[in-house]
Amino acid sequence: MKGVVIVAAVLAIALISGCGTVLANPPLVPPVQYEQFCENQKVAGTGVIDVSTSIVDKKIALEYYNTMAGDGDIELDSEHAYSQNPEKLNRTINSVNNSKEAGFNLVETTKMTYSGATPLTGGKYLHSKEFYGGIGANVQEMFSVNEMEKDETAFFASTTPYHGHGNVSPENLAKELKNAGRNTTLVNQLMTTDARDSAPAEYIPSHLIGIETKNSFNGTWGTDATWHKIFYKDIKAHEMFTGTFEAEKTIKFHENPVPDKINPPCMGIDC
Repeated sequence: MKGVVIVAAVLAIALISGCGTVLANPPLVPPVQYEQFCENQKVAGTGVIDVSTSIVDKKIALEYYNTMAGDGDIELDSEHAYSQNPEKLNRTINSVNNSKEAGFNLVETTKMTYSGATPLTGGKYLHSKEFYGGIGANVQEMFSVNEMEKDETAFFASTTPYHGHGNVSPENLAKELKNAGRNTTLVNQLMTTDARDSAPAEYIPSHLIGIETKNSFNGTWGTDATWHKIFYKDIKAHEMFTGTFEAEKTIKFHENPVPDKINPPCMGIDC
């Protein structure tokens, strides 16, 4: 009997550290000369499958790996779009910005069907690496299946707008965000580009990392998601299923660059 599992997990937390009014991991200033990459493919056939894509960019704190291998019948329609300038990569994703268009540094979409006596084995790893200036969160997908139908989107954003609200430069944006305090309306304005030429205003959802997936499979499929901040933050989510299932799932970590007021030690004492 076919089992049905529907899982939805959304994690959205602002992390704060230090004393006084501070920013939780200010979004990264985008490189002056940005870089881009696009891969779009449609494949249908029978035979040996070996597909992999990796993107590592220390300037925007991104690590991304995606791979799969098998031997069987496959139909694959996928896109990898990457830009250090998020204003150049605009997409509508259900769980981001109230389903309105936003700007991203990486968006990957996959529509796929597979069937074969040899399992299709693979996985996906998406990491906002803290050592590079990210938030220290990662999302991972793993599978080994004889049959699969999948419709999936992975997304990542970590940099400020190039053309900020009121023409605030990326270099001055962190200061403006700090001055905005806990005025979330103003913070959202600052993280939204000015409309210019033929381009509309665009919200940049830094720091953001996540996956939306709908799939049915016969085999083993699962996800791991973690967010670690040394000494004070640990979030872990793990699921693994073996058998015949249908799954609909969202995993999202979002550290909006909203500052908070932290009381310093010995408050009220001059020291």
